Amino acid sequence: MARIVQKFGGTSVADISRIKIVAQRVKRETDAGNEVIVVVSAMSGTTNQLVAWCNETAPLHDAREYDAIVASGEQITAGLLAIALQEIGVSARSWLGWQIPIRTDDAHGSARIQGIDLTEIKSRAARGEVAVVAGFQGLYQGGNQIGRITTLGRGGSDTSAVALAAAFEAERCDIFTDVDGVYTTDPRIVARARKLDKITYEEMLEMASQGAKVLQTRSVEMAMNHRVRVQVLSSFVDRPGTMVVDEEEILEKQVVSGIAYSRDEAKITLRAVADRPGVAAGIFGPLAEANINVDMIVQNVSRDGRTTDLTFTVGKADLARAVKVLDGALGPDLRCEEITHDAVVAKISVIGVGMRSHAGVAQKMFSTLAEKGINIQVISTSEIKVSVLIAEEYLELALRALHSAYDLDAA
Repeated sequence: MARIVQKFGGTSVADISRIKIVAQRVKRETDAGNEVIVVVSAMSGTTNQLVAWCNETAPLHDAREYDAIVASGEQITAGLLAIALQEIGVSARSWLGWQIPIRTDDAHGSARIQGIDLTEIKSRAARGEVAVVAGFQGLYQGGNQIGRITTLGRGGSDTSAVALAAAFEAERCDIFTDVDGVYTTDPRIVARARKLDKITYEEMLEMASQGAKVLQTRSVEMAMNHRVRVQVLSSFVDRPGTMVVDEEEILEKQVVSGIAYSRDEAKITLRAVADRPGVAAGIFGPLAEANINVDMIVQNVSRDGRTTDLTFTVGKADLARAVKVLDGALGPDLRCEEITHDAVVAKISVIGVGMRSHAGVAQKMFSTLAEKGINIQVISTSEIKVSVLIAEEYLELALRALHSAYDLDAA
């Protein structure tokens, strides 16, 4: 007997027929004698519709009411799956985040989990009952306040599942999606991309943070911190997926395991900024206060000892807001000649734990792009990643060229 957490995304529970198929998958685990917690997302398209209604009603809406609205999609799915399981003879009960409870902070729309009480669910699981948990949601209750529903950010059901797996001390957490695993890159662009049998937490974290949409970044962070073994697999085909595991479980490490990309990038350049202490803090401080994430940063060498150019990237959706914040921050004590921006760019990242012990990875990336006539605008690196910013029109050409250059093509 094992403890298993299964998470099913929106496409896996898109309609009643798909929910019934999910119920049969869950039944296989219970028939094998396993204790099971199931985490579900809203049915495909539901959350987008709920978000659109919020924005249509009031663009600057109350975040607490937003959470109350968008969390309702998962509630519907949890109830329907519990009914489907009961219909095929599986003892099941639906649970909302506040019923467990899954306690979070008060950052509505992007709350972080602070604790989970599984006392009741563990007791019921030991008696053979399946808990069907609404993902993406939790409960904030501060002081004497009445508790409010919170949500964990888009893709938050992944985080719900991993957090429950850690609290449940599960053998593994299966994340069912519309893809059958983690690939070396996007197979829709690179036909010879291949599925990985295993990938390390560190690599998966970089892949997710650099644009791969397979898992939510925070769910990978939590899996790594609590050493939860995660399997990414498809609910549409019946075959093993990709295991996300500790580095020690992978004996033969690739120099580069995968290539991620993001079209959600915008470049901002401040020309002729004063080259003195405190300027960077004066620029990036207001952006941080506005909750605008800055990614790649490059500061040029001072041309005259007094001024320099500063280039960085933000999410494309944050570009207009970032420029507005910078206009407000720049004044008599903090000025530049010009602010320019470009939203037609893309970021490509080569990732692999093997890079720690192999030289020449960055050089191969740069020379491969040069051979294709692709100009590199910004570069950033970490221990297991090299990222470059390029013109978006060259993204697909660059992906295919790099995938071949690092010998990632399927045989």
